Amino acid sequence: MVLGDNIFFGHGLPKLLARADAGQGATVFGYHVADPERYGVLAFDGDKVTDIIEKPAKAPSNYAVTGLYFLDGSAPERARGVEPSERGELEITTLLGSYLADGTLNVETMGRGYAWLDTGTHASLLDAGNFVRTLTERQGLQSGCPEEIAYESGWIDADAVRARAEMFAKNSYGEYLLRMLEG
Repeated sequence: MVLGDNIFFGHGLPKLLARADAGQGATVFGYHVADPERYGVLAFDGDKVTDIIEKPAKAPSNYAVTGLYFLDGSAPERARGVEPSERGELEITTLLGSYLADGTLNVETMGRGYAWLDTGTHASLLDAGNFVRTLTERQGLQSGCPEEIAYESGWIDADAVRARAEMFAKNSYGEYLLRMLEG
């Protein structure tokens, strides 16, 4: 599950996600932030996660839980047991805490080579747009191109990519898809 206002970028991200997908229970991703009080935050005892606290006044670490979660088939039943928080909201951290309590929560930390952009504010949405634009202009590569991901993963063939490129023939996205096929 990924929250719709989150963007992830980084070399090796597919391998990190595949590792999480192969695991049991739940896997979350910790990301070092300067303002942890805005997020669900991981508490540690050494390398071991001991708690997840939603928007703490005093954060136990600078590791926020990103909006990307791998949850097993027990998640719907667990979610039915979640009660509203003091803020009156159903918190994902409560659901994740149930995995932590039974020892089935895995945490992967995303290091300096990754970018996590939470676009939940006007300013952060603009920052994300500028980040993606800079990458696209500098590298000449699209960020988060579904056709490219599907093609490289062997889920679609070149003809399917060409058909999609024709749909976007009048813009740079269609041109990108054709250039991608040319290698």
